[in-house]
Amino acid sequence: METEKKGLGLWICTSLVVGNVIGSGIFLLPASLASYGAISLAGWIFTSIGALLLALVFARLAVLVPKAGGPYAYSREGLGDFAGFIIAWGHWIAVWAGNAAICVAFVSYLTVFFPSLGANPVASILVGLGALWGLSLVNIRGVHTAGIVQLVTTVLKTIPLLAVSIAGLFFLDLDHFTPVNRSGESNFSAITACAALTLWAYLGLESATVPADDVDNPRVTIPRATVLGTLLCAVVYILSTVSLMGMIDPADLANSQAPFADAARLMWGDVGYYVIGLAAVISCFGALNGWMILQGQVPYAAARDGLFPEIFNKVNKNGVPYMGIIISSVLITILMMMNYTKGLVETFTFIILLATLTSLIPYSFSAIAELMIYSKRRNELQKERLLGHSVIALLGFFYGLWAIAGSGQDTVYWGFLLLMLGLPVYSWVKWKSSKNSVTAES
Repeated sequence: METEKKGLGLWICTSLVVGNVIGSGIFLLPASLASYGAISLAGWIFTSIGALLLALVFARLAVLVPKAGGPYAYSREGLGDFAGFIIAWGHWIAVWAGNAAICVAFVSYLTVFFPSLGANPVASILVGLGALWGLSLVNIRGVHTAGIVQLVTTVLKTIPLLAVSIAGLFFLDLDHFTPVNRSGESNFSAITACAALTLWAYLGLESATVPADDVDNPRVTIPRATVLGTLLCAVVYILSTVSLMGMIDPADLANSQAPFADAARLMWGDVGYYVIGLAAVISCFGALNGWMILQGQVPYAAARDGLFPEIFNKVNKNGVPYMGIIISSVLITILMMMNYTKGLVETFTFIILLATLTSLIPYSFSAIAELMIYSKRRNELQKERLLGHSVIALLGFFYGLWAIAGSGQDTVYWGFLLLMLGLPVYSWVKWKSSKNSVTAES
C-alpha cells in the first residue's frame, strides 16, 4: 500500500521564505550601510515596500496558478512557452550560482571557530563541498525531510539575530545617527544606493511558490507564507540595522568584518561573539538547504512541461527530482573550485551579481504575467479587485525594472548573454519534441 506523502505546512513554507531570504547577507549589510548613515534606513524601507509588492504579486499568482515552478509556472501561464523557458533558465542559474556563494560564505564564517580554514584552500573547499553534497543527499531523501531541516535552522538562526537586535536597543547612542546622511551624496542618491545594496537581502521571497505540488492546501498556505515570511524578514532587517548602528561607532561599523558578532561581544563578551558566529554558520547552512530545494524543483517543473531536457524530469522513489539537484551541485562544485584554486574573487562576486539579475527578471516577468492572466480571466473576477490587483502588479513590475537598472550596465550586459545561452537548449528541446511527435504519428 502506497503511503501518503507528507506535505509542507504554513510554518515550514514560511521558514522556507525566511530561511532563503535571510542568508549570509544580513550579517554583513550593516557594515556596508554604515558609510551612508541613518539614511540607509530609508533605503531599507523603500526596498521592503518593493519586496512586499512582489510578495503580494506571488501570493495572488499562487492562487491563480497553483502549480509547482513559481515564477516559471506563472510566466508560462501568462506569457507562453518561450517566456516560461527563459524564466526557468534564468531562475535556475540564479539558484545554483547563489548556492555557490552561500557555500563560500559558510566556510568563511567557520573560520571564527577554525581559523586555519582561512589559510588552507584545500581544507576550505573540502568543507564547503561536504556541506553542499551533504545537503544534496538530505534533499534527495525527500522535500519533507528538507523542510524539517529548514524549519529548525531558521529558528536557530533567527532567535540569536533578534536577541542581538532587541537587546541592542538598550545600548543605543543617538549620536551615531547624526549626521543622517554621511555619504556626501544627495539624499535621493544615498537612498537609491542603499536600496540597491539591500535588494540582495530579499531575493528568495518567492521560495514557497516553487514546490507547490508538495504543499498542503497551496492556494491558502503559499500566499500566507509568502507575505508573512517577507514581513518577518523586513522586521528583522530594519530592527537589526537600527540596533547595530546605534551600538557601534559608524567608523568602526563600516570596517567591521562581523558586525553582529562585534555587537554581541560589546554586550556579552566573547561568549556572545561565538554564539553569533555559530548563528551565522547555521544561517548559511539553512539558506543553502532552502535554495537546494529550489535547484531541483525549478528545472523539474520546466522539464515536466517539455521545456527543459528530459533528464531533469527524473524522480526517485520519494518523488524527488534528484537529477536537477545533482547536476546543479556539480555546477556549484565547478564554481567553487574555480574560486578556491584560482582565487577568482572578483569573478565570483560578479557571478553573484548575475544571480541577482537573473532573479529580478523572473520577478518582473511574473508581475506582467499576472496582468495577462487577469486579461484571460477578466470575466471571472470582480472589476474592483481586478483594478487594485493590476495596480499592485504594475508597481511590482516597475520596482523590478528599477532594480534591474540599478544592478549596473555590465551586469545587465553579461546577464543578457547568459540568458541567450539558453536559446540553443530551447531549440534542441523543441526540435526533439517535434521529432518524437512525427515518429509517433508515423
